[in-house]
Amino acid sequence: MNQTAELLKENQQLRDQLGQQRQEIHQLKEMVHSLTHRQFGTSSEKNPDQQQLFDEAENDAIIDHETSVGEDNETIVVPTHQRKKRKRISIPDWIEREEIIHDLPESEKVCPHDGSTLKYIGQETHEQLDIIPAQIKALRHIRKKCPYSCCEG
Repeated sequence: MNQTAELLKENQQLRDQLGQQRQEIHQLKEMVHSLTHRQFGTSSEKNPDQQQLFDEAENDAIIDHETSVGEDNETIVVPTHQRKKRKRISIPDWIEREEIIHDLPESEKVCPHDGSTLKYIGQETHEQLDIIPAQIKALRHIRKKCPYSCCEG
Protein backbone atom coordinates (compact mmCIF):
# COMPACT_ATOMS: atom_id res chain seq x y z
CA MET A 1 0.00 0.00 0.00
CA ASN A 2 2.89 2.27 0.80
CA GLN A 3 4.34 1.72 -2.66
CA THR A 4 0.99 2.54 -4.30
CA ALA A 5 0.77 5.83 -2.40
CA GLU A 6 4.29 6.75 -3.52
CA LEU A 7 3.45 5.95 -7.15
CA LEU A 8 0.25 8.04 -6.96
CA LYS A 9 2.21 10.92 -5.40
CA GLU A 10 4.91 10.68 -8.11
CA ASN A 11 2.21 10.46 -10.79
CA GLN A 12 0.59 13.67 -9.44
CA GLN A 13 3.97 15.46 -9.40
CA LEU A 14 4.61 14.45 -13.01
CA ARG A 15 1.13 15.67 -14.05
CA ASP A 16 1.75 19.01 -12.31
CA GLN A 17 5.15 19.30 -14.01
CA LEU A 18 3.59 18.47 -17.39
CA GLY A 19 0.90 21.13 -16.85
CA GLN A 20 3.55 23.75 -16.03
CA GLN A 21 5.57 22.81 -19.12
CA ARG A 22 2.47 23.03 -21.34
CA GLN A 23 1.68 26.46 -19.91
CA GLU A 24 5.27 27.64 -20.49
CA ILE A 25 5.21 26.30 -24.07
CA HIS A 26 1.93 28.14 -24.69
CA GLN A 27 3.43 31.40 -23.35
CA LEU A 28 6.55 31.00 -25.48
CA LYS A 29 4.46 30.33 -28.61
CA GLU A 30 2.45 33.49 -27.95
CA MET A 31 5.67 35.46 -27.46
CA VAL A 32 7.12 34.17 -30.75
CA HIS A 33 3.88 34.99 -32.55
CA SER A 34 3.86 38.49 -31.07
CA LEU A 35 7.47 39.16 -32.03
CA THR A 36 7.10 37.84 -35.58
CA HIS A 37 3.95 39.90 -36.01
CA ARG A 38 5.80 42.97 -34.77
CA GLN A 39 8.68 42.39 -37.17
CA PHE A 40 6.91 41.01 -40.24
CA GLY A 41 3.28 42.00 -39.68
CA THR A 42 1.42 44.98 -41.07
CA SER A 43 3.13 48.29 -40.58
CA SER A 44 2.50 50.25 -37.44
CA GLU A 45 2.62 53.44 -39.52
CA LYS A 46 -1.02 53.10 -40.46
CA ASN A 47 -2.61 56.09 -38.92
CA PRO A 48 -5.96 57.73 -39.68
CA ASP A 49 -4.17 61.09 -39.90
CA GLN A 50 -2.00 59.87 -42.80
CA GLN A 51 -4.60 60.87 -45.37
CA GLN A 52 -3.88 64.48 -44.47
CA LEU A 53 -0.30 64.06 -45.64
CA PHE A 54 -1.47 63.87 -49.23
CA ASP A 55 -3.72 66.87 -48.81
CA GLU A 56 -0.84 68.89 -47.36
CA ALA A 57 1.00 69.04 -50.70
CA GLU A 58 -2.13 70.27 -52.46
CA ASN A 59 -2.75 72.89 -49.77
CA ASP A 60 0.86 74.12 -50.06
CA ALA A 61 0.51 74.38 -53.84
CA ILE A 62 -2.67 76.46 -53.48
CA ILE A 63 -1.01 78.78 -50.94
CA ASP A 64 2.10 79.18 -53.15
CA HIS A 65 -0.07 79.97 -56.16
CA GLU A 66 -2.04 82.59 -54.24
CA THR A 67 1.12 84.32 -52.98
CA SER A 68 2.85 84.21 -56.38
CA VAL A 69 -0.10 85.82 -58.19
CA GLY A 70 0.42 89.09 -56.36
CA GLU A 71 4.20 89.22 -56.86
CA ASP A 72 6.31 89.82 -59.98
CA ASN A 73 7.58 86.54 -61.36
CA GLU A 74 11.38 86.47 -61.15
CA THR A 75 13.33 83.80 -62.97
CA ILE A 76 15.98 81.93 -61.08
CA VAL A 77 18.89 80.49 -63.03
CA VAL A 78 20.27 77.26 -61.65
CA PRO A 79 23.68 76.32 -63.01
CA THR A 80 23.95 72.84 -64.41
CA HIS A 81 26.71 70.47 -63.45
CA GLN A 82 28.93 68.45 -65.72
CA ARG A 83 29.70 64.83 -65.22
CA LYS A 84 33.01 63.26 -66.01
CA LYS A 85 32.71 60.52 -68.56
CA ARG A 86 34.26 57.38 -67.17
CA LYS A 87 36.72 55.56 -69.35
CA ARG A 88 35.73 52.04 -70.13
CA ILE A 89 38.18 49.51 -68.79
CA SER A 90 39.17 46.96 -71.40
CA ILE A 91 40.26 43.40 -70.75
CA PRO A 92 44.07 43.12 -70.75
CA ASP A 93 45.69 41.71 -73.90
CA TRP A 94 47.57 38.97 -72.06
CA ILE A 95 44.33 37.12 -71.21
CA GLU A 96 43.58 34.26 -73.61
CA ARG A 97 40.60 34.91 -75.85
CA GLU A 98 38.07 32.46 -77.21
CA GLU A 99 35.94 33.72 -80.08
CA ILE A 100 32.28 32.79 -80.21
CA ILE A 101 30.78 33.79 -83.54
CA HIS A 102 27.04 34.39 -83.69
CA ASP A 103 26.08 34.15 -87.34
CA LEU A 104 22.89 33.54 -89.27
CA PRO A 105 22.26 30.03 -90.59
CA GLU A 106 22.74 29.62 -94.34
CA SER A 107 18.96 29.45 -94.89
CA GLU A 108 18.51 32.97 -93.44
CA LYS A 109 21.34 34.61 -95.45
CA VAL A 110 18.95 35.22 -98.35
CA CYS A 111 16.87 38.38 -98.82
CA PRO A 112 13.17 37.50 -98.48
CA HIS A 113 12.24 40.28 -100.95
CA ASP A 114 14.39 39.50 -104.00
CA GLY A 115 16.24 36.27 -103.08
CA SER A 116 19.77 37.73 -103.29
CA THR A 117 22.44 36.62 -100.84
CA LEU A 118 23.25 38.95 -97.98
CA LYS A 119 26.64 40.68 -97.71
CA TYR A 120 28.42 41.40 -94.44
CA ILE A 121 28.64 45.09 -93.62
CA GLY A 122 30.31 44.86 -90.24
CA GLN A 123 30.27 43.19 -86.88
CA GLU A 124 29.73 44.03 -83.25
CA THR A 125 32.27 42.77 -80.74
CA HIS A 126 31.54 42.36 -77.06
CA GLU A 127 33.98 40.91 -74.53
CA GLN A 128 33.23 39.43 -71.15
CA LEU A 129 35.36 37.67 -68.58
CA ASP A 130 34.76 34.00 -68.02
CA ILE A 131 36.44 32.94 -64.80
CA ILE A 132 37.01 29.24 -64.37
CA PRO A 133 38.88 28.25 -61.19
CA ALA A 134 42.61 28.31 -61.97
CA GLN A 135 41.85 29.53 -65.50
CA ILE A 136 40.77 32.91 -66.87
CA LYS A 137 39.91 33.70 -70.46
CA ALA A 138 38.03 36.40 -72.29
CA LEU A 139 35.10 35.39 -74.48
CA ARG A 140 34.76 37.55 -77.57
CA HIS A 141 31.23 37.52 -79.00
CA ILE A 142 31.13 38.54 -82.66
CA ARG A 143 27.70 39.20 -84.13
CA LYS A 144 27.75 39.48 -87.93
CA LYS A 145 25.49 42.08 -89.54
CA CYS A 146 23.93 41.63 -92.98
CA PRO A 147 21.61 44.16 -94.68
CA TYR A 148 19.17 43.29 -97.43
CA SER A 149 20.74 44.30 -100.77
CA CYS A 150 17.46 45.67 -102.09
CA CYS A 151 17.08 47.80 -98.98
CA GLU A 152 20.55 49.42 -99.06
CA GLY A 153 19.26 52.64 -100.59
